[in-house]
Amino acid sequence: MTPPAPPTLKRRLIRQLVLLQVAIQLVVIGALVASGHLVNFSSPENTIEILQEAVARDAGGTLSMRPTQRLIALRKTVPHLWFSIRDHQGRQVVEGQIPPEFARIGDTLDAVRQARLGWNAGDPPRQAARMRWVDSAAGDVQILTGPDSPVTWRNLGLALLLLVVELVLPIMAITVTATLLATHFVVKRTLTGLNAAAARAGQIDADQRGVRLPLSDVPGEVATLVGAFNDALQRLDDGHARHERFLADAAHELRTPLAILNTRLENLPDSAEKHRLLADAARLSVLAGQLLDLQRMKGHAGRLQRIDLVEMARDVVAEMAPLALAAGYEISLEAQAASVEAEGDRDALARALTNLVQNAIDHAGGHGSVVVRVDAAGHVDVIDDGPGIPQAQRADVFKPFYRAHATGPGAGLGLSLVREIVRQHGGDVSLHDGPQGGALFRMRLPLAGAGRPTSLHP
Repeated sequence: MTPPAPPTLKRRLIRQLVLLQVAIQLVVIGALVASGHLVNFSSPENTIEILQEAVARDAGGTLSMRPTQRLIALRKTVPHLWFSIRDHQGRQVVEGQIPPEFARIGDTLDAVRQARLGWNAGDPPRQAARMRWVDSAAGDVQILTGPDSPVTWRNLGLALLLLVVELVLPIMAITVTATLLATHFVVKRTLTGLNAAAARAGQIDADQRGVRLPLSDVPGEVATLVGAFNDALQRLDDGHARHERFLADAAHELRTPLAILNTRLENLPDSAEKHRLLADAARLSVLAGQLLDLQRMKGHAGRLQRIDLVEMARDVVAEMAPLALAAGYEISLEAQAASVEAEGDRDALARALTNLVQNAIDHAGGHGSVVVRVDAAGHVDVIDDGPGIPQAQRADVFKPFYRAHATGPGAGLGLSLVREIVRQHGGDVSLHDGPQGGALFRMRLPLAGAGRPTSLHP
């Protein structure tokens, strides 16, 4: 089961910024509400509402106040309560000490349905007043009062709901929209350097050295990680260089004693043991040659020349015939054309074909035949009569140092080297079932003049 992809940095930032800003806004709005700057917990409007419920008219039409519970509580809560209630006929009911500046203002404002009466900023503190015509049990009356009274829970809830709808939600909507837009562009610009580093990291493979991740435009918080990654790449390159130097030095050191060993073996009397020793020495020579070829392929351009694949295959078959016959095989060349020309490094291609023949000799069971076949399409096949290679192992046989049998001959470099050489020539190598049940390795090479690159690259 594939694990879920981790959330992107953009999504994390947006979510955290939105939550943080919403939390800050709620705290600020809550503080303003608690301090009374956004919602009034006491108001003359509530006083007018209590008086509106209590005003009445007797049979003679005189205005009076009914002792409602809210009015009684208002009189206890506001000891300096004052109000004036009048109708259109001038009848009124008055309670408390009305400030002189508001004593005769009621009839002046008969044509005004509501008014707030107060003072300019900087004036000495004075009592303000609120006037409003309301519909009551006594009819349409004008109520003039000044003192505040605590609002009811119902009115407080309505005020908070109105605050949320008219203020909080619009602010949050604007904030979230701005955060989404700003974060998208900020993160996109911030991640430009990281995207470039990720693209460069995708170029790193086993065959390419010296790749480093760029540090330009990388945020400082990530630059340390990128720098540490580059240091690790440098250490890997240094280790790989030491490994390659070791392989080259080992191969060079082996060639001289192997040449001396072959000379001394040739001087021995002819016997079965001599042939076995010569075969073992030949395998060591092939391994040394493979190590040198592997080193030569790293970082050096190949030599382009016109190659006759039939002639090259004939030379390889002639060179490998003694080794094949000594191992119990018949080796032959089948050419479907007199000449098949390609372009490339003849020595490298000859080494690739030699490795395929050597692989057949090592793994085809010690009997049967090994056929090298060249066709007009540029295919060079090596076919044996051995047990073949199981399907499950075919994806691994071209990997460096892979061996189907841990105790078998060779070091697992031959087929890997074949693939590398053929790829550098613009071709490919593949593995198939042989016509008689063995293995068929095919090198497909572009023919001369078929639009190949003009140089070989490692």
